[in-house]
Parts: sequence; structure tokens; C-alpha cells
Amino acid sequence: MKLAITGKGGVGKTTLTALIAQAYADAGKQILAVDADPSPCLAGALGFPDALRAKLAPISEMDDLIYERTGAKKGQLGGFFTINPRVDDIPERFSVLHRGVRLLEMGAVETGGSGCICPEAAMLKTLFTHLMFRKDEVLLLDMYAGVEHLGRATVDFVDAMLVVVEPTRRSLGTAVQIKKLANDLGLKRLYLVGNKVRNADEAKFLEEETPGLPVLGFLPADLLVQEADRLGIPVYDHVPSLKDAAKNIVDKIK
Repeated sequence: MKLAITGKGGVGKTTLTALIAQAYADAGKQILAVDADPSPCLAGALGFPDALRAKLAPISEMDDLIYERTGAKKGQLGGFFTINPRVDDIPERFSVLHRGVRLLEMGAVETGGSGCICPEAAMLKTLFTHLMFRKDEVLLLDMYAGVEHLGRATVDFVDAMLVVVEPTRRSLGTAVQIKKLANDLGLKRLYLVGNKVRNADEAKFLEEETPGLPVLGFLPADLLVQEADRLGIPVYDHVPSLKDAAKNIVDKIK
């Protein structure tokens, strides 16, 4: 199973990714969670110890590795480099494992246009494709905010995309954009997950206003989420209502 989690900034993509990652791990599944945000914070949501978090770094920022694998010349613009560097050892070599969840920070490449080809982009694209072909594990992609990341490499291989929304029209507006772009690229299996839902009225609002996406479930609004972050402990352990909701969501994903 390969799932991409996306949505408007601040809606709780990382919280959902952490919750379902631990739910899958507790069910005995092999998990690889990939933090694809330029400002990675999935390790914190999963409650990884500081000693393990210190070993993590976004692949996109590993200049020496990128130049070694692509053959590009550091600090030199232009020139020749391989666009399919070796990446098969990267997931195990640069990830960390805690409570059954293996975590890799991929990062992102800041580019001025979609046509940019650079060693960093070549490295990430090849790594991304390699991850999609790995077998016998659940792959979770915590994507960065918005819709700009949606491209052929994202949707060609994922089994489904979970679009996280708050019970607001602005959040649903982003879901509309995501649905359109994903459908244009050929991905039809999208689900809506409501987060920070305070009551039955807000749940009903999302069910009635969903942009044609099946509602997979709701994560209730709970101040214990912020407390878990302050304490540096997994939201999965600290917020029973979200743990139960995550298990229900995982049960519905087939």
C-alpha cells in the first residue's frame, strides 16, 4: 500500500501521517514514512527520541552525496550529470527506525520553474521512483502544503491520496484544486479526511460539501494534540480520540 497525504498548509497532514503510520505498525505492517516537507516535522509527531532525530537530514540537502551519485561538479552550473543515480541503499542508510516505523526525510528542491533539471532534482526523482517500487511495506508520503508537488511521479504509483481538510470552505477549496490536478494526471482514488472537527455539525458540513470525494473519517479537535507537541511525545499515545479515529481510517483503506 502506497499512500500520499496532502492538503492545505496547517490542516494536519503530518498529524494524520504519524497517526496512521503508528496504527499500521501496531498492526504488524512494515512501514516507511517519508517526510517530503521542506521543513520536516514528522519525526516530532511520531515521538522519535532526540538521539534518532539527530541522525536525520533531508536527502535534498546532502550535497556531497548528490554530487557523488550524479557526477555533477559542486558549485558549477551546467555540465553533464547522470539523471538516474544509484539510490537503492538510501532508504536504509539514511532512515531511522522507532517503534516499527522507519522514517526518511526527503526534503524538496526549490526551483524557479517546473522545467528545471538539476542534480538535486534528479536525485529526488530517482529516489522517489525507487520508493514506489519497494515491496512488502506500507509507504506513507507526507507531502508539503498545496498542489505544486502533484506531478506524474507522485500519482503514477500511489494507490490512493488522502486529502486532509478542516471544516472550512477555504480548506475545501484547496481540496477541489487537488482533486482536479490529480484527476488530470490520472489518479482517481482520492479520499477526504476531516481534521479538527469539533462537533456533529462540522462533520455534517464536510460530508455535504465534499468535492465529490468519499469521506474516509474524522479526527476530532483536541487540545491534547498541542500538549503532546509541547511534551515531545507521540500524538498517537497521548490523544486516545485520535488514536481510535486513525485505526478506523486504516481499517477503511483497502
